[in-house]
Amino acid sequence: MAERVSTTFYSDFVISEKFGITAIEDTFKRVFDEWKDNYLYLTELAMVTNQLCWEHYGRGEGQLMELYADYYYKVRDYAYENLTGDELRHYYEVTD
Repeated sequence: MAERVSTTFYSDFVISEKFGITAIEDTFKRVFDEWKDNYLYLTELAMVTNQLCWEHYGRGEGQLMELYADYYYKVRDYAYENLTGDELRHYYEVTD
């Protein structure tokens, strides 16, 4: 079963890209700080950062690819360290 998109994270990042790296960094900080305690949104943030990493890789945009890869790993590490039980199982199932 496909996961439903519940947030505007993807479009938030795409819009921030038009304003440069600092805007992307601000967007990630705001989203992560506000939603890291919601396992569903945290999972979606992992999916979005992974997707954007691969999109920028495909375009040969190494700086943005690395930035989104760093964000993906930050989200992943936070999930592994803070989620338990069904919440962690959900994260694993969706991101695997």
